[in-house]
Amino acid sequence: MSDLSLNPLVLIGIGSSFAFSGLFYNLYQKKRQEVDELKKIPSFRPDQHLVKVLKASRHSRLQYVAVEGVVQPDGEPLASRFKPRCFGVIQKIMMQEKWKYWNSVSNSWIEKTTNKTETNNFVPFSLVSSESYIPDVYVKVQDPLEASSGILETVHHRIRRAEEGLVEIAVQGLTGEKPVALEEVEKLLRVGTTVTGFGELVLEGDQVIRLQAPKDGRKYFLTPTDHKGFIGQHEGVAKMWQSLSAITGITGAAILTTVVYSYFEKKDDRSE
Repeated sequence: MSDLSLNPLVLIGIGSSFAFSGLFYNLYQKKRQEVDELKKIPSFRPDQHLVKVLKASRHSRLQYVAVEGVVQPDGEPLASRFKPRCFGVIQKIMMQEKWKYWNSVSNSWIEKTTNKTETNNFVPFSLVSSESYIPDVYVKVQDPLEASSGILETVHHRIRRAEEGLVEIAVQGLTGEKPVALEEVEKLLRVGTTVTGFGELVLEGDQVIRLQAPKDGRKYFLTPTDHKGFIGQHEGVAKMWQSLSAITGITGAAILTTVVYSYFEKKDDRSE
C-alpha cells in the first residue's frame, strides 16, 4: 500500500495540476477573445483624417471607437492642493482619520477609520494630437467622471502620525480613545497625459468632436496609455494565463508519468 500510485497526496497533486491548467486555459481563452474584440475597434487620433471620417459617416457619428490624444484643459486647469506647479483636469482628494478605541472585552486597542471625506473635482478638457503644437482638432471628453477608468495618478500621499504628550495620554485613559494618524491622498489626471478613450464620437461644427457614452450600452472608459500600449497590456495578461496553463499542465503530466512508470516498474519486479 506504499506504492507511489496509491499516495493520496500524489493523486491530489495530479488532479490539482490538471484542474488549474484547465482553469488557466479557460481564462486565457476569455482574455484572448477580449483582445481580439479590442483589436476590431477602430482607432483614431484627433486630426483632420478623423474629421473627414466623421463627415463621411452617417449623422457625423461613429458608434464605438478608440481615440488617443493628449489631455488639454478647455480653460483654467485644477492646481494640486499639495504639490506645487502640478496641474490637472480631474482631481480626487481623500482625507481620513485613524483612531484607536479601547475594547474592555478583549482588553486591547482596536483601530478604526473615521471622518473619511472624498472630494472630486474636474474641469472640461479635450484630447488633442501630440504631434501638433497648435491643435486644430479637439475631442471634448463628455462626463469624464462617469467613464469607468483608472486614469488618476497619485501625486500626494502622506500619513501624519499623532504625537502623544503626557496630557493626551491621561485624557486617553479616561475617554478610551486616541488619535493615531491623518491620511491624505491626492490623485490627478494631469495635463499633458496621454489618454485613450473608448466611446461614441460625434462631430460638432467643423473641427470640434465630442467623446461620449455609447448609446448601445457598450463600455465608456478612459485609460492612461496610448492605444498600442493598452492592447499590449491585455496581450500580456493573456500570455500570462497561457504560460500558467502550460506550466501546471506539464507539471501534472510529469507527475502522472512518474506514477505510471513507478507502478509498472514495481509490477515487473514482483513478476520476476
